[in-house]
Amino acid sequence: MNAKEQFVARKAHVDGAAVTPLPNSRKVHVEGSRPDIRVPMREIRQSDTKGATGIERNPPIFVYDCSGPYTDPAVTIDIRAGLPPLRARWIEER
Repeated sequence: MNAKEQFVARKAHVDGAAVTPLPNSRKVHVEGSRPDIRVPMREIRQSDTKGATGIERNPPIFVYDCSGPYTDPAVTIDIRAGLPPLRARWIEER
């Protein structure tokens, strides 16, 4: 291993803040127009609303999640390996 490769091996890591799940949310995937396309979404849990007549439960909000695999707890990140070609088959068929 040369000096450049050693430097990269020592320095290549993902900052913990980039992979920490966002508060009150979880990553979910919605199947797209075909089973091999899964759209990443974030389910955000809202707190309850306290009103004069009691507590009102608020439903979760779903938003598009553009963070890629970095916030997916089921994925191990290795920035030296790059991202897997998740949409390769779909792209080839186009």
